Amino acid sequence: MQAVWMKEFGGPEVLVPAETPDPRPGPGQVLIDVVFASVTFVETQIRAGTGPMRAEPPLIPGNGVGGTVAAVGAGVDGSLVGRRVVSTTGGSGGYAERVAVPAAGLIEVPDSLGLDIAVALLADGRTAVMLAEAAAPAAGERVLVEAAAGGVGTLLVQLAHAAGATVVAAAGGPRKLDVARRLGARVLVDYRSPDWADQVRAAVRGLDVVFDGVGGAIGRGAFDLLDRGGRMVSYGLASGEWAGIPAEAAAARGVRLLSPERPSPERMRALTETALAEAAAGRLGPVIGQRFPLARAADAHAAIESRATVGKTLLEVG
Repeated sequence: MQAVWMKEFGGPEVLVPAETPDPRPGPGQVLIDVVFASVTFVETQIRAGTGPMRAEPPLIPGNGVGGTVAAVGAGVDGSLVGRRVVSTTGGSGGYAERVAVPAAGLIEVPDSLGLDIAVALLADGRTAVMLAEAAAPAAGERVLVEAAAGGVGTLLVQLAHAAGATVVAAAGGPRKLDVARRLGARVLVDYRSPDWADQVRAAVRGLDVVFDGVGGAIGRGAFDLLDRGGRMVSYGLASGEWAGIPAEAAAARGVRLLSPERPSPERMRALTETALAEAAAGRLGPVIGQRFPLARAADAHAAIESRATVGKTLLEVG
């Protein structure tokens, strides 16, 4: 099979396609013929040797795939063969034509849902649902979504809008802000502008909820916009650092800093199934902004790092 290998840390060019022996499903595992693989910002950090997660090369990157079960290992129900599924890989192995994963982690894709949609929701969907449940935006509240044109951000815009909140979208540039507008955002600010926080305050006076996917100075500026009783949940550090809001500063302002605990495997499955069900019902839809052939995984990483992408980035494999 063809797979993309990362044999050292470095720029996108270290991602190199190569013929690789097919994996074999061991006991309790299944073999998936991969159709789509997810590409994430965190994976670009892993490749560069930076960020909060570490991995040691050589390895095949990729943690989320969708495809068809091709074979099963010992102890696995043979009726799974032919089923359309999505699955995580345990952190690596996803940028490949085939992958062996534990059968217990498979999530079947509803018949009405495309595999590309399901893969786009595998990580981002469960994350967005978890964050929305934690912050619980309500009708009439003012909700800021940072990185509102990203994979998680586009979903949070939809979830907050569906809850009846006034959504303030912060993103970099008119193209990204237009994506957020079409998903329900009412106030649009380019957070590359020095006065972006002033623009938010002029439009809605203050905020009730902040979904902080950027961190750094942007996250700290968003915190300053929260009114008493507000909630802030930080889930990403696109800036390269967390917002780092001191607990005592939040307490003095009457703001709750929410830190959802890492969900159990059972909870992760439930969150993913909720996202897929919402998508199948037409109430939630990922924005798939970029698709690259498997052999161009390096180009996918370069696009994400250049901030040129919107929504989700996928590798087309099968």
